[in-house]
Amino acid sequence: MFRIESLLSARLFVSPQVVGERLYFISNLSGHLSLYAMNYGGSVPEPLLPPNLALQNPHLLGGYPFYVFADLNKILVMLDNDGDENYQPMVIPLEGGYPEPVFTEALANSRVHLVHCDPRTHQVYFSAESRDSDLQTTYLANLATGEIESIAASLYGSYSLCYSDGHRRMILVDSYTQGDHVLYLWERGGNGLKLVYGKPMEQRQAGEDVPLNGINSGVFVNQDSGLLVSCAVFDDRYGPAYLDLNQPGQLVEMKVEGIAHSGDGEMVGIQHLKDDRYLVEYNIDGCSWLYEATVDFSSMTLRLQRPIVGNHPPFVDGMLASYLYDEESDRYAVSYSTATSPTQLYTIEGADRQTIVQHTRERVLGIDADLLSPGEDASFISFDGTRISARLYLPSPFLGYQGARPLVYYIHGGPQSQERPDFAWFSMPLIQFLTLNGFAVFVPNVRGSTGYGLSYTKQVDRDWGGKDRLDHVHALKVLAKDPRVDVKRAGVVGRSYGGYMTLTLAARHPELWSAAVDMFGPFDLITFLERIPPTWKPYFKLVLGDPVEDREFLVERSPKTYMDQIACPLLVIQGKNDPRVVEQESRDLVEYLRGKGKSVEYLMFENEGHDVLKYENRVRCYNAITDFFKRTLKP
Repeated sequence: MFRIESLLSARLFVSPQVVGERLYFISNLSGHLSLYAMNYGGSVPEPLLPPNLALQNPHLLGGYPFYVFADLNKILVMLDNDGDENYQPMVIPLEGGYPEPVFTEALANSRVHLVHCDPRTHQVYFSAESRDSDLQTTYLANLATGEIESIAASLYGSYSLCYSDGHRRMILVDSYTQGDHVLYLWERGGNGLKLVYGKPMEQRQAGEDVPLNGINSGVFVNQDSGLLVSCAVFDDRYGPAYLDLNQPGQLVEMKVEGIAHSGDGEMVGIQHLKDDRYLVEYNIDGCSWLYEATVDFSSMTLRLQRPIVGNHPPFVDGMLASYLYDEESDRYAVSYSTATSPTQLYTIEGADRQTIVQHTRERVLGIDADLLSPGEDASFISFDGTRISARLYLPSPFLGYQGARPLVYYIHGGPQSQERPDFAWFSMPLIQFLTLNGFAVFVPNVRGSTGYGLSYTKQVDRDWGGKDRLDHVHALKVLAKDPRVDVKRAGVVGRSYGGYMTLTLAARHPELWSAAVDMFGPFDLITFLERIPPTWKPYFKLVLGDPVEDREFLVERSPKTYMDQIACPLLVIQGKNDPRVVEQESRDLVEYLRGKGKSVEYLMFENEGHDVLKYENRVRCYNAITDFFKRTLKP
């Protein structure tokens, strides 16, 4: 018998930063995420925070979880309280200690994200979401002097995209929905913000269709007179463009030379390294590729060099959990994993980037690698001709299972997200544990997912539970033709938006499912919109609907409307401190179903938020899901 503890024995190692001969990182060595340091090349990790404090999953954080300022003998750390996501900046000494709050007068009543750090000048950029209003504010602060300055505030983010040398200029972005961005230039000593690209909301007519630009990264270039950006203006899969700040609104397309990858995917972003060198990231079929590059502005060409991640071991068929370039030593600290290999820490160094140093040796305990499932491509054509990327994870043939396998249908959250071969994320240990127990696991990236171009991602806006739901229904028809899979014994599971879709599918298509597991999914879209943080409401009003004006639509797309039809057993999992889908949302669901005499189990974690992170909770959660499917689907 396999135990989930064997998979979870592979500890997480993420968010590395190399400073001199020390490597700083986040790990769950103690059973929850915390901050550690070790010597370059490997040593016993040294805890830098008290054992009672837990860090958040960097996937959910938005910005840096910490940053080392070695010459100040300080580490800036973003802390919340057991997953409540009310992050506050704290400092500890370089050798570790009890965190002390900083910039409290300005930031105490905000949910704060650490967006940029400049270790040379000790400047940091915060994006702060007010807890009692709908405004988000960008702050520029100096960690050495304690000074902090409010730059701009907006309903739509006003976050810092990039800054110039000397911090004299900054690009601020209002983000209305995915890909719909407006850029402003802020200048030290200037008179307010200058619009440089996009059409502000207040200038739009009712119902006006404004072209999307998809600007997702930017770098000041040409003596800070222009911007090198990654955008979707000229290529739906994103590509480089140039914006002359003296000619606002006029993006110039750039060519790309030297692409070594093939497959379906998109450019993730561009960042500056040093001098005339840049770093370009791609997501291709869910796998990470990194290139160093140069730019020729005379020919408007981005020239990619040999990939440093993507086409050679150990960086093949996997995902970068995180990476950070250190300008002083000219090397990268990298956290990387695959579907069958846990996160490892590496540094990539040398002038030719051929030197790869592995600093960890994490492994799954007592389970041979041949018994894990790498998955196979299972992409399909949906009901309307749209190609849907997907993977099917089958039990290893060495496990000896015979006959068609019962199906667990796994739906990612977001919805504008993507399921990738990422052992650092909650899903991959679950997928592997399910295959070890005889299940086939199908993981689709239906329309609305990221990773396949902006147009594909946008299809879920104002259509929650619409065409994406039909993609899932059609997938079951496709899977029914695979003799290795038994769709008559099918269960569905999902987290967050995936939980919403799980409830929607189980209630609206009860004939398809023998079991369902909802992890913190919205039950009633009206109450969900009422309960989210105030700074999120302007965004959700645009991408989901207005609770007053669109009430009829929201009722029609709420799982609650169809919940009387659910016929299969349901397991509901929730974190008490979740600010995104609050605990009351799941409790309402459970009480509603119990009032109707339906079969529902409720597993609620008192010390978790919008995730299950602590070791003892993860063991209980993975076992609860797997045991539930073993009882209901009988592998």
